[in-house]
Amino acid sequence: MGGKNAVIVMDDARLDLALDGVLWGAFGTSGQRCTATSRAVVHKKVYGEFVEKLVERARSLKVGDGLDESVDMGPVINEAAVKKIAEYVQIGRDEGATLSCGGVRLTKAELGRGYFFAPTVFSDVDPKTRLAQEEIFGPVLSVIPCDGLDQAIEIVNGVKYGLSSAIYTQDVNRAFVAMRDLYTGIFYVNASTIGAEVQLPFGGTKQSGNGHREAADTALDIFSEWKSVYVDFSGKLQKAQIDS
Repeated sequence: MGGKNAVIVMDDARLDLALDGVLWGAFGTSGQRCTATSRAVVHKKVYGEFVEKLVERARSLKVGDGLDESVDMGPVINEAAVKKIAEYVQIGRDEGATLSCGGVRLTKAELGRGYFFAPTVFSDVDPKTRLAQEEIFGPVLSVIPCDGLDQAIEIVNGVKYGLSSAIYTQDVNRAFVAMRDLYTGIFYVNASTIGAEVQLPFGGTKQSGNGHREAADTALDIFSEWKSVYVDFSGKLQKAQIDS
């Protein structure tokens, strides 16, 4: 269930709400979720303010033991994950994106005994680069500027994955345009890309999943073999059987 999920932040969005959603989606589970937010496509009118606040809050996240309730972000799964994330950080630098915060393994004190990576934000990311196209599966967020909704939709759809997407806006018309045109299996309005619930079908488009929808009663068709059964309780031979 691969994903390169994106949140669109329009110029009329409540930025505090959008920041909460992007931070939770990108770093709440250390980016290790198929629906994690790995791209934020932000309108140029609010881009500078959004990035400044996002970086400030990302730097303040407490990283540590995931069983500690005061911790905001835990470790990644293993050493291989740490190395892969570090490789993509270098790829982002080489491609010319701005490393606004993070980008390093955390090794101070007890963190050195685990697989901890700093919450990482790249800004001014080209949507065609590897950083913005390939699944990293770690706490790395690419922030991409856009001129408006049409360009934002084009950017979000311009990857090989199609699992989850979201838009932050106070304009119901914009929300419904995005709802119609974003080619993902899951879509949110004024909420993050993570948090899908079991009562609704779950799955993606393109190279996210296999085209089926799990969860809810839709899953019965996926995990069951249908058998058609005919029972005649009349005790009489049908005329078609006699004629044959």
